[in-house]
Amino acid sequence: MRPCEIAGWGTHLPAQVVTFGDQTRYRIADGVGQVDMLADAVHGALDRAGLRPVDIDCVIGACAGDIQPIPCTAALVWERVAPHTPVAAFDVNSTCTSFITALDIASRYLADGEYERILIVSGDVGTRFLDPDQRESFELFSDAAAAFVVTRSTQPDRGVLTSLQQTWADHAHDTEIRGGASLAPAQQYADRDPGDYRFDMDGRRALRSMATVLPGFFEAFFGRLTARTGLALADVDLVVPHQASRALGLVMRRIGIPPEQYVDRVREYGNMVSASVPFVLARCLDEGRIGTGDVILLCGTAAGLTANALALRL
Repeated sequence: MRPCEIAGWGTHLPAQVVTFGDQTRYRIADGVGQVDMLADAVHGALDRAGLRPVDIDCVIGACAGDIQPIPCTAALVWERVAPHTPVAAFDVNSTCTSFITALDIASRYLADGEYERILIVSGDVGTRFLDPDQRESFELFSDAAAAFVVTRSTQPDRGVLTSLQQTWADHAHDTEIRGGASLAPAQQYADRDPGDYRFDMDGRRALRSMATVLPGFFEAFFGRLTARTGLALADVDLVVPHQASRALGLVMRRIGIPPEQYVDRVREYGNMVSASVPFVLARCLDEGRIGTGDVILLCGTAAGLTANALALRL
């Protein structure tokens, strides 16, 4: 157990709505940037927590796509929120599961006494990287942001119960954006395939890869949960998975999680990349679907191929 608790949360969802059949998606407007969404979510989280920027010890940027290569996204968000307030700021990136990775890291800092209050901010403008010719991904993604303030808990039964993250790098190229960094620098755009600078996903191959590795991953995770806490899947009050695609139900069945135990908001929001897990978590908290004392499981898959799971008692 790593004692910590959620002190506040905030979200940002763009006003621009597009629909594809019965699927609703949100797209950031022209003239609005990623930092605008992230900062708005941060203000909401701080307000709900009743904190000021000076109360924050550490900011962790947990986005799949950076605002710019240098400096880190956390620093750029903090520049917008509180430019004259010193704070530890750095990024972590496990693409769509970056929030889970950041929460795992934050809980360790809090348990060690390194920091008292940590801000985690996630969110992407993935729709600006989509290829209209790849209909599957073009109709799947939404832009959104979410921020959470986590603090050290004085209640010994509240906090991270256990976590597990694994990556199978032989599937690294199932989902990728190749251009924009050292492999294919931006200045080479004119001489390269423009597709290198857009999101590229082989959906069928990615789904097959996930179906292959996830059963063993979750068997290991729940084995660890039971060994450390005595809890099993049946003791989890709610599973908040990454809203990866309309195949979410198929994936959940594959790993043995029944429909009544997990949240599926893909039709309403689509895949919100790094904001997906924290945004849906915030909605569940807003709606009263979960509350103090509940055990929740945050989980998902990401490019890499990475699987991530973290059990938290609220």
